[in-house]
Amino acid sequence: MQNLQNFRDYYEILGVSKDATNEEIKKSYRRLARQYHPDLNPGNKAAEEKFKDVNEAYEVLSDPGKRAQYDQFSRFWKQNGFGASKQSSRKGWNAPGNGRNAQDVNPAKYDNFDTFIDQVFGVKSKTNTSTSSTNRTKTDPFRSPRTKVSYTPNSRANRRDIEARLTLPLEKAYQGGLERIRLEDGRSLEVNMPPAMVTGQTIRLRNQGINGGDLYLKITVQPHHLFKVEGTDIYTQVPITPCEAVLGGQVEAPTLDGLVKMTIPPGVRSGQRLRLEGKGYPNDKGKRGNQLVEIQIITPKNITPEERELYEKLRKIETFKPRADLLK
Repeated sequence: MQNLQNFRDYYEILGVSKDATNEEIKKSYRRLARQYHPDLNPGNKAAEEKFKDVNEAYEVLSDPGKRAQYDQFSRFWKQNGFGASKQSSRKGWNAPGNGRNAQDVNPAKYDNFDTFIDQVFGVKSKTNTSTSSTNRTKTDPFRSPRTKVSYTPNSRANRRDIEARLTLPLEKAYQGGLERIRLEDGRSLEVNMPPAMVTGQTIRLRNQGINGGDLYLKITVQPHHLFKVEGTDIYTQVPITPCEAVLGGQVEAPTLDGLVKMTIPPGVRSGQRLRLEGKGYPNDKGKRGNQLVEIQIITPKNITPEERELYEKLRKIETFKPRADLLK
């Protein structure tokens, strides 16, 4: 937090009045966090510093206990001035911290707000700053590095669960793994997602809500251009040539695990479905369904003179008459 000699108005930073409601503070914070977020302002150092200041101001003003301490501190600052090196001479103003009076406190001696309120207001803070900083970095790499102290007052009273929506491509939903999630309040989380996620699924992240509440992620899986998932079965289409349809043989078929060899029986029909066992989508126990491959016989629009000659010879000698029974 800034040096006391450079004290700034958190209300001014968030653009709200001193009697603003919590909802007004939150609304202004979300707007400013989106406006100055480093992801939206790459390489803009001024925006990054503004983002840190906004986060710092919100951390204090969004917490009723911290806000009350800050308001009291602000009044003391106005009356005594932290630019002076001499001790305050205001009489009769007592503070509970360590049994000391305000007139015995030289504000210029303190490097930051946390130390000052500990000594003057008697509010103890967690001093394991290295642990606090590490946890902050995991949650949001853009969180202000100056904010190293976390406070405990009223944390349970303000505990709240929140919801967020996460849309994933089918391949990512199938594989799971690390996924970076950005929340509306400006936080960035890196979460190890489970495999085989499905649309409508809810994933609970403990202690990632407000003040130790939980975060509930609502999953949506994007439609895929090749695969259609129905339960644990996957449907897809594979095009083949007329020669492959007549003669059969092996062709490559796409699956969620990559291309696999599939045997086409001789004389396969267009629209016929072949089964790839165990290549479907996993259920909640990890057991996979099947992949059903619909055959599509595709005729070429452009052929070489040699191919045309061979097709002409084939037409003269072929015995297959598909329209022979139309009038019977």
